[in-house]
Amino acid sequence: MRTHILWFRECAFEFWILSWYVSDEAMGTFAPIVVYWLYAGIYQLLPPLDNYRLHTRREEDEKNSVPLPSVVRGVLLQQLAQATVAQGLFVVSYFNFTLSFRVVSAEHIFMTNAHAFSLQLTLKANTSGITIQPSILVQIVQIVVAMLVMDTWQYFVHRYMHQNKFLYRHVHSQHHRLVVPYAIGALYNHPLEGLLLDTFGGALSFLVSGMTARTAVTFFCFAVIKTVDDHCGLWLPYNVFHTFFQNNTAYHDIHHQLQGLKYNYSQPFFPIWDKIFGTYMPYSLVKRPEGGFEAKAMKAAKD
Repeated sequence: MRTHILWFRECAFEFWILSWYVSDEAMGTFAPIVVYWLYAGIYQLLPPLDNYRLHTRREEDEKNSVPLPSVVRGVLLQQLAQATVAQGLFVVSYFNFTLSFRVVSAEHIFMTNAHAFSLQLTLKANTSGITIQPSILVQIVQIVVAMLVMDTWQYFVHRYMHQNKFLYRHVHSQHHRLVVPYAIGALYNHPLEGLLLDTFGGALSFLVSGMTARTAVTFFCFAVIKTVDDHCGLWLPYNVFHTFFQNNTAYHDIHHQLQGLKYNYSQPFFPIWDKIFGTYMPYSLVKRPEGGFEAKAMKAAKD
């Protein structure tokens, strides 16, 4: 018993010392949060840009049923909860790593962020215990795989939250209180939805792709930027996301509209599952006389 207590104290001290350094796992937790507020903050600080808005400022004020301060608090609450879980898992995983390394030379890494937590076993490491990063090509393939896995998970969970009246009324409807999306509200979700969609979806993406924690930092930060951009409410020229992704700001704006509520569930990367299951609703961008654009839903694919 005394041996176990001494081992626990030793591990706790080592973890406290290592916490002064920024590990890949810590970056995986906090970097996406920082990126979220930086990127969303840029959009928030932009001038009105009425010539590029998908909705007028009057529509935003009239249709959205939750004020900005409440949205900020909701996003912070979700991120705080996920970061707390992350740190708890890191402590446990470090104890597991220390014990396992001493006994069977196995390594356990738990990872979580504003979108995900994951468990990866037996990472390739050299004799000093340092994780060996794969080649750039391998990392690109892993990121593409992670994108497809995340899209798959989020499509079916997202769609079920619309089909299940209880879940929609008590959970997912919180996100749709923002009928006119804007950047800071991208992750304005019920905490349960954040856990089911973002955390579990990210964990699966991480596990299935086989990426390291360092690669995951890049992937999750990119996913956060894409999600914020999809909710920014602006159709800006030269936006690379509008060029390379069919699932973009206007595409997701259709889903937030009443006629598109049961369409365009795919997020955050590709509209593959919408097209396969007949929930794809194309749109046309029409310039408003007073300035800006309007994303108008067209005939649904299954009709």
